Amino acid sequence: MGETILRIQALGKRFGDTQVLEDVSLEIEAGEIFGIIGLSGAGKSTLVRCVNFLEKPTTGDVFFEGKSMAACSKRELLATRRAMGMVFQQFNLLMQRTALRNICYPLEVAGIPRRAAKQRAMELLALVGMEDKASAYPVQLSGGQRQRVAIARALATRPKILLCDEATSALDPATTGEILELLENINKRLGTTILVITHEMGVINRICGRVAILDRSRVAEIGPVDDIFTSPKTEAAKRLIYPQGVQLGAAIGKRCCRLVFDGNASSEPVLAELILKFNQKVNILFADTRDIEGRAFGQMVIQMPEDDRIAERMLQYLSSLAGIHAEEVESLA
Repeated sequence: MGETILRIQALGKRFGDTQVLEDVSLEIEAGEIFGIIGLSGAGKSTLVRCVNFLEKPTTGDVFFEGKSMAACSKRELLATRRAMGMVFQQFNLLMQRTALRNICYPLEVAGIPRRAAKQRAMELLALVGMEDKASAYPVQLSGGQRQRVAIARALATRPKILLCDEATSALDPATTGEILELLENINKRLGTTILVITHEMGVINRICGRVAILDRSRVAEIGPVDDIFTSPKTEAAKRLIYPQGVQLGAAIGKRCCRLVFDGNASSEPVLAELILKFNQKVNILFADTRDIEGRAFGQMVIQMPEDDRIAERMLQYLSSLAGIHAEEVESLA
């Protein structure tokens, strides 16, 4: 474990009679990309607003670099928030300001001289690949470009941690990939700790090292992404990771196998070799894999043959392969 930059301790939040968060405790290390995932209504957005005390927790506390947020004066709280950049789902740009002046805004609030603020803003525009859009207004930018400007603005005061609240939810898949790649680059180049709040397991699996799963206002499961993605232990984790609503199509057999690819194998040869080895058909019920330089990442669910003996031998074979985690799962019908 590295140095803890953010510690959430027994945090709870209530709005009237509704308990939105209850006894949430997490530790986030400096320099990591940490994910918090949950279905709608799990309390994710409330949690991130409690992290920087935009919402004051009903119970518990947040410690940033060892300092209690609850014990901060108003002035200290403002200073601490400047060390926490925020990126929102809907970008929250000022429509009457250009991209450059949007990034300058938090610097102006912090009392940075205009010339220094402009220089810093131009550096950040270059960092996010938007230096040619300095004079463009938000209405002239695509969703992905707006989010790049929003990320640059969040970095303006040189925060130590970046809080991303559903930062890719309003974007198409291709643009989402570009934004996630940008966040990874920022993490590596600047060493900025990143907290990713999302309802999409694909986002978590793409860039996060560790993840906490929120379910019914509590942390249901926490650990390395690879471990949880491969072998989820709680029902909350399984609901997020296992494919839902997949139809069986043409019946082959009742037994299904989930394959998780960790990048050390390619999905196509695995299936081809399986079919050739056993001379049997398999149905692909679900596939969410991506190919990176000939290596497969992600998961796939296949339907095994009707003959239980052959199905069992197939499962044993798949389990013996390097770079693949194979497990039998219930029918997805």
